[in-house]
Amino acid sequence: MDQPETWRWIWLAAAVVFASGELAVAGSFFLAPFAVGAAVAALLGFLDVGLLGQWLAFVAISFGSFAALRPLARRLDQGEPSDGIGSRRLIGESGVVLDSIPPGLHELGMVRVHREEWRAETIDGQPADAGSVVQVVEQQGTRLIVTPGATTALPAEARPTDHPKEH
Repeated sequence: MDQPETWRWIWLAAAVVFASGELAVAGSFFLAPFAVGAAVAALLGFLDVGLLGQWLAFVAISFGSFAALRPLARRLDQGEPSDGIGSRRLIGESGVVLDSIPPGLHELGMVRVHREEWRAETIDGQPADAGSVVQVVEQQGTRLIVTPGATTALPAEARPTDHPKEH
């Protein structure tokens, strides 16, 4: 394993694995410094620098870039997930019940929020009658968790209209 030819490719493979891991795993610049360190070590391997020099470069550059990126990573991690974007965009919005939500936990009905129709259940298992106003408190996959009796006015596109039941 002391072959210079072998270590060139080991470092190159390590750089690719670390870079791929950085892209695939949620987090802020944890594996990227090691990808950079491994890439520099691979470059030194191709320049026929000794194995000790490659390892020293890998360790020094990895830890140096890790230390340099930590303040940026901390600043990026401070932000709370923002309501109103992505899968959380409907939280806090009002909607109207199209198909009644029966009493009981995990019982589903249909609600319209803006122009979208969603399967929904109430947060506490309380029923919600068709035409009543609800407020979205959570989204779990393809269903909404709502609380009955929201008091905010509904936008025009969310107001009840004739909704044919589909069975």
